[in-house]
Amino acid sequence: MAKAAAKSGAKTTAKPRAPRASSSTPSIEKVSEQALKTLRELGIADQLQRDIEWCLGSFRADNNPVGLYEKTGEALEVLKGEKAKKTKGVTAKLITDIEKAIKAGV
Repeated sequence: MAKAAAKSGAKTTAKPRAPRASSSTPSIEKVSEQALKTLRELGIADQLQRDIEWCLGSFRADNNPVGLYEKTGEALEVLKGEKAKKTKGVTAKLITDIEKAIKAGV
């Protein structure tokens, strides 16, 4: 009984992966999106929501995160206040992720 011949076609090479950010430090863009989503769900801080939206668009255009750090820091304070009130939807993980991202950028 003959063995099947192995195909000797073109070899596939693994595509190089983009470097990953440390899993322990979330990106400012990601936490800003999470903060914005939470603010929207709670229906609070309308002007801050618009500011974060604008800063996200600006960041995506020019990769300058200064505005994101500032507005996400403001969102952190608002969300901490809501967490103190035990508002449903504001998690300790969200607060911690925002704090880590802001600290990493400073």
